[in-house]
Amino acid sequence: MNDLQILRPFGPSIVKLSIPDEIINKLNDYVDTIVSDQKKMLKLDHSNQLAGKVKQEFLLENEFMQEIKWGNFLAGAVKIWLQQDSNKELKSFEIIKSWIVRQFKNEYNPIHHHSGHVSGVGYLKVPKNFGEVSEKKSINDKGRLTLIHGSVNLFSKATYVIKPEVGDFYLFPNYLLHTVYPFSDTDE
Repeated sequence: MNDLQILRPFGPSIVKLSIPDEIINKLNDYVDTIVSDQKKMLKLDHSNQLAGKVKQEFLLENEFMQEIKWGNFLAGAVKIWLQQDSNKELKSFEIIKSWIVRQFKNEYNPIHHHSGHVSGVGYLKVPKNFGEVSEKKSINDKGRLTLIHGSVNLFSKATYVIKPEVGDFYLFPNYLLHTVYPFSDTDE
């Protein structure tokens, strides 16, 4: 976790780090297995519990998370974050839920927050192109994660926009509002 960065775009800090390639590969293989098995897909379907307006959202199974040491990866990052940001020691760590969101063309996640203490977003695959922007904007919001906190102030933005890159993982406080805008690319 040498690449762990603590960012402060506004009030609460957020963490950016890289998911190890081995875990990315295992997660992508897991996703391929799940989406090819309709029964498994239905069993793990978590879309009715999530805010996303997407077709495929499913839980990660506990056994699989243990196999790939997902909890170790997350706990290690939270431990460093807590120590460096607050000079506090992580006493315990528990994954309440972890899931995969497969967002496709025109799908999106409306503004929402999560339960627990820490939330995270990681990228296993991203489209080659998120689509053209017709408005005259300097940034293409399509497919991007936006973290939202407070309101615009003299020296503070209310949003932090993140461009998805394979392997990037972000941790943030559970109460931090966030959204993912739809994209319009047709290539995967």
